[in-house]
Formats: sequence, structure tokens, C-alpha cells
Amino acid sequence: MTFSELNIDQDMVDALATKGILEPFPIQTQTIPMGLAGQDIIGQAKTGTGKTLGFGLPVLQSLGTDPEPGVKALIVVPTRELCVQVAEDLVLAASNRSTKIAAIYGGKAYEGQVEQIKAGAQVIVGTPGRLLDLASQRMLSLKDIKVMVLDEADKMLDLGFLADIEKLFAQTPPTRHTMLFSATMPGPIVALARRFMNKPIHIRATDPDEGLTQKNIKHIVYRAHNLDKDEVIARILQAEGRGKTVVFTRTKRAAAKLVEELNDRGFNAAAVHGDLNQEQRERAMAAFKAGKKDILIATDVAARGIDVSDVTHVINHTIPDDHDTYLHRAGRTGRAGKTGVAVTFVDWADMLKWTHINKALDMGIPEPTETYSSSPHLFSELDIPEGTKGRLPGSHAPAVRAAAPASAGGRGASAGGRGRDPQRSGDSSSRPPRDRSRSTGSDSGANGDTGSVSRARASDEKVRPEGGGTHDGGAPSRRKRTRRRRGGNDGSPSAPLSA
Repeated sequence: MTFSELNIDQDMVDALATKGILEPFPIQTQTIPMGLAGQDIIGQAKTGTGKTLGFGLPVLQSLGTDPEPGVKALIVVPTRELCVQVAEDLVLAASNRSTKIAAIYGGKAYEGQVEQIKAGAQVIVGTPGRLLDLASQRMLSLKDIKVMVLDEADKMLDLGFLADIEKLFAQTPPTRHTMLFSATMPGPIVALARRFMNKPIHIRATDPDEGLTQKNIKHIVYRAHNLDKDEVIARILQAEGRGKTVVFTRTKRAAAKLVEELNDRGFNAAAVHGDLNQEQRERAMAAFKAGKKDILIATDVAARGIDVSDVTHVINHTIPDDHDTYLHRAGRTGRAGKTGVAVTFVDWADMLKWTHINKALDMGIPEPTETYSSSPHLFSELDIPEGTKGRLPGSHAPAVRAAAPASAGGRGASAGGRGRDPQRSGDSSSRPPRDRSRSTGSDSGANGDTGSVSRARASDEKVRPEGGGTHDGGAPSRRKRTRRRRGGNDGSPSAPLSA
């Protein structure tokens, strides 16, 4: 079967051929003919099986080779990364026709997106929040929509976008052609389809004998200690045949820490997480797709927006929260019919969570193998050369920075102690020498004005030093001690501090 045999216009067939896309996938062969006929569709298939072109080609063909300016098709997606990815795929398919596609999503300035709409974009790919923002400001009109698509509908449900989707539906004509695509089909999504779709046909492009996980992905699960995970990951990244790799973390902080650690070990990694602005996220994704970075550290914000066909490994640094998230993370590899490896680390505290995931996906791995960076089975199962260490040759060993002597005037401590208090690890050689003659043993810099403390103790006054360890002792503490000395413990007046 070819795209031409599915009655796709030749200009789009030629455009896809330039990227080596010659034969449709099962979900495409089933949905494209119905989409071209204007049939409402609920398309269900595993992630990475080609759903985008399954709805994208019928949408573009329904508008013609030279459509009139104005928004005629709306494709709603849950995340910014997926918005960019879908828009890029449609731009490729429409590269030989005059159709204009605009990506509308948050995190970027309104002006450029509004300009694309005013310039006559016929196809809008957008996230719900930004679409509603522009519609409420009357910068985007949906009254002429002919085709509307919901992509990754289950993720919309997870992110709480269902109410926004209903508002978008309400602004489109009831006669529109509607298509809904998702990897899973929870009850609220089915209810949404029944409410807003006209006699939809439910298409499942899956093998009845195949489980929920893809056969072309090798799933490996290890019980690993949190302190050893970075070393294990660094060794996996040196496996034979390892290509582009996505490492998922649970938190933004863990992603930022891991990308720094891997780069320090000599690897070429980039990060995508919520603490980065949209420009930084797009730059990291572009570098990953172009091969400038071969490791992407990501939170689940990117789990559905990474459509890169040559990802060979997915590593779950921390276990996902549920089986659906696991499927979407693992689905970043093994795309477009290729094979891949998904490695998951399970902490001792996360065993209950893994039990639920294992049962839901029927993976048959109730007890993950206890694994360390030195475990022989780690090397054999993942094709890691014997003797591989977790640091590439030529990268700086941690001891180079951390073992600087104290006599180095504080420079060594500052260089090797990333994340320490700069006041503690700063260059003490730049400060003038202090008179320590009043101190009775403690460092006056670390414990406030200990000279005053020792004098207070000499007069049997029980005074605690103020601001210990903060380098901000001095006048405020001395005034406080003076006030406390105005009356002795027995009610009699005390001598002034200078006595």
C-alpha cells in the first residue's frame, strides 16, 4: 500500500517522499480513506504509530491546493512540544501547496502568532489555553472551521483541559468534520466524543494478540539505588549501538541536576523542563532533533512532543506515576517501526507503584532485578563493553575540583563546591585580616562576635552568640547583649560591657 493508492494528492506524496516517508502505517491506511470521505473518526493506536499523518493528510486535502485565506481547520493538542511537532509535520506535507499552517501556543509572544493568523493561515495547530485567549480577544475566529481534530485526547483529560475543549467546540459550526485521536480511550473522552461528534467510527489499529506495550521495544526494569543511578545511566549511554536517548525524570530539579552531571561526565546532553522558558525548550529540542545533542533529559512535559524516529533508548530515571505515562515515555523509542530499548529504575520506596504499572500492562516483571553500576547483568543485557566506567575519557574527574587544600585561600573549595553558600566558599584572600585576639577559641568569622561573648561569660552573664555561621555578627548582636545586661540575674545593676 502507498499513499497514492490511498488517493492522497500527488504533491503531498512527493513532499513526504523527500523525507523517506513512502508507505503508510496501519492507523493511516485505516483512517485516511474515511477522513477523506468526511467521516467522523475516533482513532486509537499506540504512540509513535503515525497518527499525525492519519488526520493531517485528510485535513490538508480537504482544503484544496490553494485554499482561501482564513482559518478553516483547527487541530488541538495538549502540550507546546506536541504543537510544534504536529505543525512541522503538516508544513512538510503541504510544502508543495499554498496552504499556511500556524502553531499557536503559550510561552511565546502573541504578536508573531497573531500576524500569522492575519496573514491568512488556513490551518491552526494550538494548545487550548492560547487558543481561548486569542478567541476571547477576537484575534482568532473559529466560525468558519470545516475540520476539527483533537490529538492526544487522553492527555487533555489528564491536564484538565476538558472544559476548555468544550468551549472551543462551542465556537465551531456544528456541521464541522471532527476527528479524535488518542493512544488510550478513558470514559470521559468517550463521553466527549458522543457529545460533539456525529456517528463516529471507532478505529483501533492494534494487533489483537499484542499487549499494551509495543513488541518492537525491549523493556528492562531494574531496582536501583538512587545514589547509583547517575553512574548506571552513564554506563548505559556507552552501550553498543546507542543512538539518541531520552532520559525522563519526575521533577524539574532532578532534570536540571542530571543534565549538569552528564555534561560534567563528558556527555552531550540538553534538558527540557518547566523551569526553562519556551525559547530555551525549543532550542534544546531543535539541538536534539538535529543531532547536536544526543541525550535529552526531560520531565513528562515532553513525553508526547518528541517525535524523533532515531531514538534508540528511553531511560526512566524515576518511575512514572501510572501505566499510561509509562507507555508514552517508552513510546519515544521504537517509532516508525524501528526497535528500541526502554530502561526503568524502580526505587525501593516505589515498589507499590511499579506493582500497579506491571499489573496494568501485564509485563510479567513483578520483582525488578536489584542492579548496581557494577552488576554483570547490566553489561550483558544492554550490550555495554566490559570495563566501561561512567565518565568519558578526557572529562574532569570530580576529585580535581573537590580535593583542593584549605590553604588555597578558599579558591579550591569554591571551585569544587557547586551549590555551596558563596559566603562560606568565597575567596578569603580578598578580605582584610581580622584581629582574632579577643576570641577564646572559636573562629569569630563563623560564630559572630565571640570576643563579646567571652567578656559576657567572664561576668557570669549567660549570653548566646547571635547569628552564628551567617557572617553577619557585630553591631546588632552587641546591642542586644547590652540590653540584656541592664539588669543582672539577681536584679542588681550590672557593670557596663566595657568595664
